[in-house]
Amino acid sequence: MEFHVSDFVVIAIYFIVSLGAGLLGSRNKSSLQEFFISGGRAPFWLVGTGMVATTFAADTPLAVAGLVGKNGIAGNWIWWCSAAGGMLTVFFFARLWRRSGITTDLELIELRYSGKAAAILRGSKAIYFGLIINCIILGWVNLAMLKIFQGMIPGIDARWLVTGSAIITALYVAVSGLWGVAITDAFQFAIAMIGCIVLALIAAFHPQIQAAGGIAHVLPPSVYNFFPTFHSDPVQSADLSPLYTIPLTSFLAFILVQWWASWYPGAEPGGGGYIAQRILSARDEKHGMLATLWFVIAHYCVRPWPWIIAGIAALALYPGLLPQEKESGYVYLMRDLLPSPYRGLLIAAFLGAYMSTLSTHLHWGSSYLIHDFYQRFVKRNASERHYLLAARLCTILLLCVSLFVTFNLLETISGAWEILLEFGAGTGFVLILRWYYWRINAISEITAMIVPAICVLLIHFLPRAFGEPESGSMLATLVKFPGNLFLIVSTTIAFTLLATFLTRPEPEHVLQNFAKIVRPAGPGFKRFGGSGVLWPKFAGWISGTALTYAVLFLSGYLLFGMWERAAYFSVLAIVSLIALIYSIQKDTA
Repeated sequence: MEFHVSDFVVIAIYFIVSLGAGLLGSRNKSSLQEFFISGGRAPFWLVGTGMVATTFAADTPLAVAGLVGKNGIAGNWIWWCSAAGGMLTVFFFARLWRRSGITTDLELIELRYSGKAAAILRGSKAIYFGLIINCIILGWVNLAMLKIFQGMIPGIDARWLVTGSAIITALYVAVSGLWGVAITDAFQFAIAMIGCIVLALIAAFHPQIQAAGGIAHVLPPSVYNFFPTFHSDPVQSADLSPLYTIPLTSFLAFILVQWWASWYPGAEPGGGGYIAQRILSARDEKHGMLATLWFVIAHYCVRPWPWIIAGIAALALYPGLLPQEKESGYVYLMRDLLPSPYRGLLIAAFLGAYMSTLSTHLHWGSSYLIHDFYQRFVKRNASERHYLLAARLCTILLLCVSLFVTFNLLETISGAWEILLEFGAGTGFVLILRWYYWRINAISEITAMIVPAICVLLIHFLPRAFGEPESGSMLATLVKFPGNLFLIVSTTIAFTLLATFLTRPEPEHVLQNFAKIVRPAGPGFKRFGGSGVLWPKFAGWISGTALTYAVLFLSGYLLFGMWERAAYFSVLAIVSLIALIYSIQKDTA
């Protein structure tokens, strides 16, 4: 691919604006709270846009294009199913997070629980998530950008390009804290979306696609199904196209279990991790709730269609791609179709997606390691200036570790998300219930972390010792992802409940203090001072989820000219919106 001066000008402008926007937030960093959560003063639109930008990584368009290439549009249910979980956070948890007044979500552990168990849980989570899991995630984010650079700019060592981009990102994160991250997120998200829309339009109007009747007719009708064709047994489905079918068990695992039961960065049950961090940075609890609502709508309704259209175009223009090469079709579109300066714009778009994700993970990991481990367990009474310096140095440390992981330990990003979902399966049960049921204790949460790990190890290693189960059998379904989520989640919940009721509850004064600060609705904390009714939250959750899917499908049907179906979903969208507004007005608890 040849680049012209105009491409380099666009890329240079992107870097200058990103660095300048990031450094805008460098003023008034006199405390850790200001550094980590913007002093709780950010408006909802900036907070929500930051959430969307963070979950838009460099590999996301490629992953969606790969899903479309392998399974048609319906293949996106692997992540569409999480919309209900996102909306659950909007109504059941966003207000509570903001009320808590904490700096990180791990600080909640010692607000909700007490004693050595709570301290051990908080400290171990800070290291596990802030360093180990975070650097693995950062590693595959770097790896995705590395592969994009290799495909787009083969004449330059991609490792230097990734390292340079990462250093610029770490610079404004270390100097500016969350204000700098949030401001650059907004700019980078806009650039990333503009670039993806441009590529989708150019691909959709390619002469070969137009000659076949347009983007809505260039492939078999089954590709355009928004819902999968089900089969119960892979052996019995040999006569079906492998592109457009999915085992019923897999779909049920996604739609019934994954969205509430599995921990995954950016989609934690109860809105933990960097989602909670952004909510905590909002001006007040209403801004926190509206920010999360904007995030869910934008995440599912605004972002996906440019990627899906590009995925369809890649499938049509490169029909010979092997299944493992489907994701590369997106890069081939960029390489073959884009004229200058749009090539530079797409490079800037991917840099925006990459840097927004990288900046959040560097900042989030630093908050865990400094606030929840170093300040809590290593050096407890130092000055704010000392902790700010430590946070900035920790940001640089995380960058170095993540680059080491990228260049020396990771070879592929495929399958990594499955492992994370498996290791987090069942933890959502406790992460949700701890807010609304007083009997949950620190041992409950520790058990919910340990049991899935044991289950995953047994599932993956026992077949090697005793032989693989027969293909198509019930046992084979239960030990292979995503069917194994049923087994892991049910086992985790059973052991968690057993551990909960065999151990003592948290002390009365701890539960009373938690209920006083957070004020959870419903009967679970009523005896300790909780108040409010739950029905507006359930009504908001249902109507919000319905609105999300209605707008998602309405947008798609309009793009593909399916007017009758678009009419149905427009009615559903209007009804859901009215119900959602009513629920928000009634939800004050």
